[in-house]
Amino acid sequence: MVELKYFKTDELTCQHCGAVGINPDFIKKIDDLRDSLGFPFKISSAYRCPQHPIEMKKNSVGAHQRGRAIDIKVHGDQAIKLIEAGIAAGMKGIGVSQKGNVSTRFIHLDDLTNEEKSPRPWIWSY
Repeated sequence: MVELKYFKTDELTCQHCGAVGINPDFIKKIDDLRDSLGFPFKISSAYRCPQHPIEMKKNSVGAHQRGRAIDIKVHGDQAIKLIEAGIAAGMKGIGVSQKGNVSTRFIHLDDLTNEEKSPRPWIWSY
């Protein structure tokens, strides 16, 4: 694991099995993004193993399973700042969940490319 300023390994592991699988280059970009924005990132999901219940429902390997995605609990103006900075930092997949209870809102960021069988750049809502 690469040296990170803001995140600990246990925040980035699979919540299903505890496996470490986050891509070091990807998480370094997220750590740098956190540094530039100057507000804390509460992670709701990072790496997911192939047996993670969410991954099991998918027809193909997702960005989280590849270790190239993170969901950050954020809302309001911080969500907008995160999206803008994420795009500037090269994030190609942006998922927006901003409905309902504030505590469940998040932004998904990933850096997948079209070569990885996911249409990118892409933005979606949950």
